[in-house]
Amino acid sequence: MSEYVITNGKIYTEEQTIDKGFVHIKEGKILSVGSGHFQEEETDTNESIQYIDAKGQHILPGFIDIHIHGGYGEDAMDVSYDGLKHLAESLLSEGTTSFLATTMTQSTENINRALKNIVTYKAHQDIANAAEIAGVHLEGPFISEHKVGAQHPKYVQRPSADQIYAFQKVADGLIKIITFAPEVEGAQETLKALKDNIIFSIGHTVATFDEANEAVMSGAKHVTHLYNAATGFAHRDPGVFGAAWLNKNLKTEMIVDGVHSHPASIALAYQLKGNKNCYLITDAMRAKGMPEGEYDLGGQNVIVKDKEARLESGALAGSILRMNDGLRNLINFTGDSLERLWRVTSLNQAIALGIDDVKGSIEMGKDADIVILDDECNVKTTIKNGVPHHFGK
Repeated sequence: MSEYVITNGKIYTEEQTIDKGFVHIKEGKILSVGSGHFQEEETDTNESIQYIDAKGQHILPGFIDIHIHGGYGEDAMDVSYDGLKHLAESLLSEGTTSFLATTMTQSTENINRALKNIVTYKAHQDIANAAEIAGVHLEGPFISEHKVGAQHPKYVQRPSADQIYAFQKVADGLIKIITFAPEVEGAQETLKALKDNIIFSIGHTVATFDEANEAVMSGAKHVTHLYNAATGFAHRDPGVFGAAWLNKNLKTEMIVDGVHSHPASIALAYQLKGNKNCYLITDAMRAKGMPEGEYDLGGQNVIVKDKEARLESGALAGSILRMNDGLRNLINFTGDSLERLWRVTSLNQAIALGIDDVKGSIEMGKDADIVILDDECNVKTTIKNGVPHHFGK
């Protein structure tokens, strides 16, 4: 099925929403997007073009998760080729077509081992039958020991350009985002040295409002999982949350599972930041898609119960959120429409990563990475590089 047309769907593009349109796909690329009926012409092989009937459902670009540790029993820190393969294949079921394999605060040796495994897997990944690794999110080890969250306090390091260069060499240039605490020793110098090559994201930090804004002036661009593991808002001390809300040069990750943040807090952030400055993430750990029980996260025991993942101390330990569920929650929490919210799952991420020329929206010439959702945001079909994968009834 190298050439086919998706018909009878509601298509969300950068310019408009097409109520009843078509997407023409050939050899993994989007050839054309239009409204109404597709006008069939002879193919190069003189064979009739095949069709997929979207049955009036929603056709969106595939989701891009820029912060995910694992899921479906796997974790990026496991140093398992087969584990990454299973994770990537499983992510298609939630509409995710690209992701950043996210590491944890661990020993330099363990981080390097994880990075080497990611590089090896990416070199051989099947991008038509699994979500595609677009790079690495290094969450730590350059964080504050006062806001470790579910990170391991034993392995917190102070940042240096030399250490990040060393990590990036092992990662073969795949590190796209680093979560860091801007207030710790060495952070500002490191940020200024590497800001043009890596996205620095403020997180796991006790930075003040002023320190957060100073970091932005030095080149920081993101806030990691807003409302978690950072300084909160107070009327005399706005903290990182206040900086995230008000600084127009900061874009914010949000875990929209109703556990990590109250729905009203998500709505507030969205109203202040708008649909071009937010990223829906999962921050998922290996228990996503798995039964309740006990799991490992970065060498620490995690108990999963009642849709929550927590350390034995009670601290939240990542999520078990699926991207399509996060989108459904985002619609419900904000009251905004899918016409505006779709880009929070894909286009914003693609722009940040510099891959929006080939991914992140349904446009002519881009990769055919597409998800078809029903009205409840259940995934019906995920198309990866032109190959359809069907889910549900």
